[in-house]
Amino acid sequence: MKLLEQTMRWYGPNDPVSLSDIRQAGATGVVTALHHVPNGEIWTIAEIQQRRQGIDKAGLRWSVVESLPVHEAIKARNGNFRDYINNYKTSLQNLAACGIHTVCYNFMPLLDWTRTKLDYLLPDGSRALRFEKLAVIAFDIFILGRKGVANSYSDTEIARAQSFFSILTEEEIAEITTNILKGLPGSETGFSLQEFKEAITGYETIDATMLAKNLDLFLKDVIPVAENNQVVLCIHPDDPPFPIFGLPRVVSTADDIRRIFKNNESISNGITFCTGSFGVRPDNNLPAMVREFGERIHFIHLRSTQRDDAGNFFEADHLGGDVPMFEVMKELLLWQQKRDKALPMRPDHGHQMLDDLRKNTYPGYTAIGRLRGLAELRGLELGIAHAILNG
Repeated sequence: MKLLEQTMRWYGPNDPVSLSDIRQAGATGVVTALHHVPNGEIWTIAEIQQRRQGIDKAGLRWSVVESLPVHEAIKARNGNFRDYINNYKTSLQNLAACGIHTVCYNFMPLLDWTRTKLDYLLPDGSRALRFEKLAVIAFDIFILGRKGVANSYSDTEIARAQSFFSILTEEEIAEITTNILKGLPGSETGFSLQEFKEAITGYETIDATMLAKNLDLFLKDVIPVAENNQVVLCIHPDDPPFPIFGLPRVVSTADDIRRIFKNNESISNGITFCTGSFGVRPDNNLPAMVREFGERIHFIHLRSTQRDDAGNFFEADHLGGDVPMFEVMKELLLWQQKRDKALPMRPDHGHQMLDDLRKNTYPGYTAIGRLRGLAELRGLELGIAHAILNG
């Protein structure tokens, strides 16, 4: 029985979680990127090799690039977007030359993954990431003051956001603003409030249809290079998987994935199957999505979120929350046997817990919380594999 390749994300030499920590957690692979290289610039062979040598020396494998950022000019197809696409192609070639063939990316405008609270207190005393819809609406209306913002929300939502905002302290307003704009771990960039106001105007004429077309055009350009270099690209779903601040989102549902695959049928055009991102939407049937798209799932994020009826969610235990992790894992293992390939998987967004509560760590990327998640997922996988082997 072929099992998933167990990996963990690492943010480079400044990450408080070391490569030694990752190896002790039982992972064999590392998911990382050259975060110090500005967006749009070429990842040189020298830089890639330097990063890989450190990983190799630690007894691990650089399994997945997460992420090779797509420059905003490419998403909006303005400015020097052609130059940035050419740079992207060169980076793919250089990664392949260094033996790295799985590349995760996203196509979310301006903001990468978004949360409003980074230390949400859970009943057991650990802390988690949380997305609160009223905080987003309040920020949009009363802090950002986006043009046309009133048309984005119902009268009831606006009234509730007004009540929510009216009792916030200065510190809470600053916290929400920082969490939304400064960029969470892995985010491609951060903004000041004024910078975000200016940047968001560039998307006033770009709706979901146009953004989806721009994604298809980007893939039309880069997929042939990926194919020629045996590289698989795996797009990460939107997080959260719905529009925020008037910005379109085009990788949120099963229909979105069908469109992406239909418009470019290459096996190199794949997805990162993130159970947490897809799982925020109750209309996404995760086991059915694995069954349908399994041939082109090249990378897997396993985490679970707990949502409510008000549009809020937080990061739950890896085997808890709304994600049917048993069924998802079973479908992944069945597909993996068909493909006869160990797909890289990583636990995602672990809780801050135990000794990590007293440390400065990247939100969602503590050592102990992810170790717990990986151990739980490993046990679940082994149990399902044993059951499959024994009928």
